[in-house]
Amino acid sequence: MEGVILNKKSGFGARPGIWQQHATRALFFIAGFGVAAWAPLVPFIKVRFGLEEDILGLLLLCIGLGSAVTMPLAGMVVGRFGCRGVLCVSGVVYAAILFSLSLMTNMAMLIAALLMFGSVMGILDVAVNIHAVLVEKAAGKRIMSGMHGLWSAGGFVGAAAFSLLRQFGLSPAATVFCIALAMLLVLVIFGPHLLPADRRSKSSGTLAFPKGIVALVGTLCAVSFLAEGAVLDWSGVFLTSSRGFDLSLAGFGYASFSAAMLIGRLGGDRIVRKLGDQITVIGGAIFAAVGFFIVVLAAPAELSLLGFFLVGIGSANIVPVFYSLLGNQKIMPITAAVSAVTTMGYLGILMGPAVIGFIAHKTSLLAAFTMLAVLLLLQAVMARFVYRQNQ
Repeated sequence: MEGVILNKKSGFGARPGIWQQHATRALFFIAGFGVAAWAPLVPFIKVRFGLEEDILGLLLLCIGLGSAVTMPLAGMVVGRFGCRGVLCVSGVVYAAILFSLSLMTNMAMLIAALLMFGSVMGILDVAVNIHAVLVEKAAGKRIMSGMHGLWSAGGFVGAAAFSLLRQFGLSPAATVFCIALAMLLVLVIFGPHLLPADRRSKSSGTLAFPKGIVALVGTLCAVSFLAEGAVLDWSGVFLTSSRGFDLSLAGFGYASFSAAMLIGRLGGDRIVRKLGDQITVIGGAIFAAVGFFIVVLAAPAELSLLGFFLVGIGSANIVPVFYSLLGNQKIMPITAAVSAVTTMGYLGILMGPAVIGFIAHKTSLLAAFTMLAVLLLLQAVMARFVYRQNQ
């Protein structure tokens, strides 16, 4: 296979080359592309079923529940069947379920489809991160941030593609059908270059229960995901209720954060190679904390957007660098370690909106964002301990 470096001692029969790097980026792109295509479907489903906000919220929780069930098991599945098989199958199912959601007219079928959508999304997220860790380790250089950046790029392109196709007069179902076809085309092109099963793998029966430094890394990743979930769900509320923004401008906070994340990750590998893992993580956590402090303390409302931008820039490379660390630790097999950390991180973004909402209800959003700033400073302190332990 072109781009693969032959290695007779490898259980893969070869070790990853440049095409495996491209294939990993393509799968990250598909994951973000699919999420971006799902988001615009939510209002259509709300109208089609005549749902109130509380019922819609419970329905959307099905996606999170599905992911929470499969993520801890995904490492076992990858260990048994290999990255190529799991990613290709989950990618095809991901595209198929996404299209089926645009056709749903029965509530019971919708609930089942959302649970399956979340389940497949969870497996895809874990498997692509396992693949990324293996490929980066073989490459011998930092490429993880750029790979995660392709998820963000997929999100931007997916959202733009959905809007553009709708402008041409396509129905929601026809629009999603085109997007699903594009996802399948990417799989056909890059799927053959994904890593096959490792015949030497001992991890097929390993449940993703975090241990030692993996548990600590998972906790620190959960802090980053908690901050991301808070910006996603509460930045608009904060800007409109606390900073006097018009409702039409409510999305500017998350847009600023997302743009910073994309910029930070696409240039992140160069930053990590220049500064090193430890400085990137600690400096990023401090930057993100400063961003939240600006959001809380800045009097001019526009400075809040700068604060959210700094949160995005600071957070951009923390999780990718921690994933890179999982390729070097010896406590757990890579498949189980990545599965455990992804699960813990996802729980952070899943619980984030509820935690922030509870604190805001008891105190205020200003207090909730201040708490996040303090957590990010603690993340910086604990990151120093993690790297000392891993030396």
